[in-house]
Amino acid sequence: MSLSVTRGLDMAVAGSWQPPRPCEVYRSEWELCRSARHILHHYYVHGERPDCRQWLRDLASCREWEESRSPEAQRSLCESEQARVQAAQKHTLVWTLRQRPPADWNLPLPQEKDK
Repeated sequence: MSLSVTRGLDMAVAGSWQPPRPCEVYRSEWELCRSARHILHHYYVHGERPDCRQWLRDLASCREWEESRSPEAQRSLCESEQARVQAAQKHTLVWTLRQRPPADWNLPLPQEKDK
């Protein structure tokens, strides 16, 4: 179990843990995921329909946490958010970042030399 999930569980024992997002955010994300516009966009970009089940599971876990303070619901929400953050960070940069500008950055462009 990672440090952030463990920290979240420790806070729940103390009674101060809150879900990473309000339950309404999970509901609106699930509704957005199911919208025709999002389905068409996702299909165009990825070639498949979006999988909205995780947003629904997160919504159910959030509501379960609000109703009964279930440790399983808390663990589920923490792991889901952690997976979401890791998925967003796994994409590599397309461009290599420069440390400094090129030496000839201020010279005229080739088409300007011809004039």
